[in-house]
Amino acid sequence: MTVTIGRRELLAALVGAAVAWPLAARAQQPAMPVVGFLTDASPEANADLSAAFRKGLNEAGFTEGRNVAIEYRWASAQFDRLPGLAADLVRRQVAVIAATGSVPTVLAAKEATATIPIVFNAGVDPVKAGLVVALNKPGGNLTGITSINNQLGSKWVGLMHELLPNATRFAVLINPEVRMNTVDMVTDVQAAAAAVGLQVEVLSASTSSELETALASVVQKQAGALMITPDPLFLDRRAQIAILALYHEVPAIYVNRAFPEVGGLMSYGSDWTDTFRQVGVYCGRILKGEKPADLPVQQQTKFHFVINLKTAKALRLQIPPTLLALTDEVIE
Repeated sequence: MTVTIGRRELLAALVGAAVAWPLAARAQQPAMPVVGFLTDASPEANADLSAAFRKGLNEAGFTEGRNVAIEYRWASAQFDRLPGLAADLVRRQVAVIAATGSVPTVLAAKEATATIPIVFNAGVDPVKAGLVVALNKPGGNLTGITSINNQLGSKWVGLMHELLPNATRFAVLINPEVRMNTVDMVTDVQAAAAAVGLQVEVLSASTSSELETALASVVQKQAGALMITPDPLFLDRRAQIAILALYHEVPAIYVNRAFPEVGGLMSYGSDWTDTFRQVGVYCGRILKGEKPADLPVQQQTKFHFVINLKTAKALRLQIPPTLLALTDEVIE
């Protein structure tokens, strides 16, 4: 017996097959790995850093949306949110966590999981901070990149002393909520200042309003210059800090070029953006099967000195030729 299929039925069968085939094919494909991006910063002020992270992933063979997904968790300088954000990534069962920004971020991830690989970047000695057992053999589920910015305090003192040889007092700004990030750096600043006969005032700020008070107090304490320690709050509020420093006519030095870009006087520090790229590369290598315990902690070796000449002019400062000769970049 011959069965005749009408044109409408044939079209319906073909359409059904066309729809079913890609669904079946997708069902057979392995699930896309997910990377958790945990940071104490905010997305608005740190787009360049997350872009650098994605660049590193791309260098390792992973492109967001094509063969890897990224779950972003931003604490926006609210450090009490970090444990919950880290726990959320663990519940999400991400393949690896990029813990970026500060020691509290890394510790939140470390406390949330002992099995999911964690890649960090931090401006401290990770062994001293208890993140890894050794730089060459980290052990456990953590590895990453260290810029050890806390050792730059003496360099800052030297640069500011050369700029302001007649100053007798400097100030250094810290966030008391993350003293772990800066305690060694402040000690280094105090020792270097004492060696050249300078006094140091330690100022604190953990909110936007406290920043205003701290910057105003630099003048009240008759400090000739201000040093801004590494901190996600300060990075997020960099434009506010630069404006306040200019308003109070306070020469200031910062930890990375993001500050001179928005009007800060000068910066000296490691290439922070590049550390995010390196975190991305390490996350990609882990996705390919390498173990964090076998990936040595990398030490950032790129340091940049940047001066904003427009700000120097507004502050009526004459930059010595010796300082200009040291710069990697001049913003005019």
